Amino acid sequence: MIAFNVLLGLVLLVAGGDLLVRGSVGLAQRFGISELMIGLVLVGFGTSTPELMTSILAAKNGSPGIAVGNVAGSNIANILLILGLSALICPIAVKPAALLRDGPANALAAVAFTALALSGAITRLEGIVLIGALAVYLVVTYRTEKDASSPSAELHRGEAQSVTAQPASSNLALNILMALGGLAMTLGGAHFLVGGAIDFASAAGVSDAVIGLTVVAVGTSLPELVTSVIAAFKRQTDIALGNILGSNLFNILGILGVTATIAPLKVPPEMAGFDVWVLLGSTAALIVFAMSGWRICRKEAFLMLIAYVGYTGFITIKALG
Repeated sequence: MIAFNVLLGLVLLVAGGDLLVRGSVGLAQRFGISELMIGLVLVGFGTSTPELMTSILAAKNGSPGIAVGNVAGSNIANILLILGLSALICPIAVKPAALLRDGPANALAAVAFTALALSGAITRLEGIVLIGALAVYLVVTYRTEKDASSPSAELHRGEAQSVTAQPASSNLALNILMALGGLAMTLGGAHFLVGGAIDFASAAGVSDAVIGLTVVAVGTSLPELVTSVIAAFKRQTDIALGNILGSNLFNILGILGVTATIAPLKVPPEMAGFDVWVLLGSTAALIVFAMSGWRICRKEAFLMLIAYVGYTGFITIKALG
């Protein structure tokens, strides 16, 4: 029954997140919102909806380890697993102008997350500050790129175009139904996933933080995995990289910020002592790999995947031992 709840939760989260993004993008197009704004805001928030719903519900249910672990684990998986797999399929050509803006923003967000984790708790005020930082980033980015044809602007427009190939995109009723249906499915999926994860942690005798960092994190990152892998097969590697950079930024500033604002979070000591440093190191490795020849090659991708296997293996063995 536990496995069924977890699996059902994951299916509903992935399917619901996809419907929510497509419905929201269709509505945005219907009302004449620019592709840049769609790619920057709607796609970013939409693909992070599974993480958001799961973290909020976990925090409200008294499981901060799942809420915080979900964000940390999702970002680690995004870089080492998803980007590593994407670059293994097709080496990623990096556009310097896009990386030089989104790369430092990701680095600063990771440093902020580390500092908050080391303090032992993320308060409501700190959550509001994180949300404010995301709002500033979005406003500055949009104002800078709304009339530009820069690589980063084209990247965000490409993200919007990657989810707009849908039938009846001008059908208002259909898009509303898709958006509301997707939202309902993600809420239901979060309910089943969090409940199943808590039960699984109890049955296995491990902390909810470990479950949040592994099962929940990978499960809620499935939309990013699907989007990035499809982009890699299509050789649209800039979209794969932009998807990960955007998702990681939204996870820390948006999801962690909103969750802490609703329910202040205690950070498990074991996570502050190890996992946040893995996140910080993964972010640094991503930037270094991307800047070395402005390309993430298959050798670097292989190292990312090996690092992820080693990381998950270590925390699993440590938890069970």
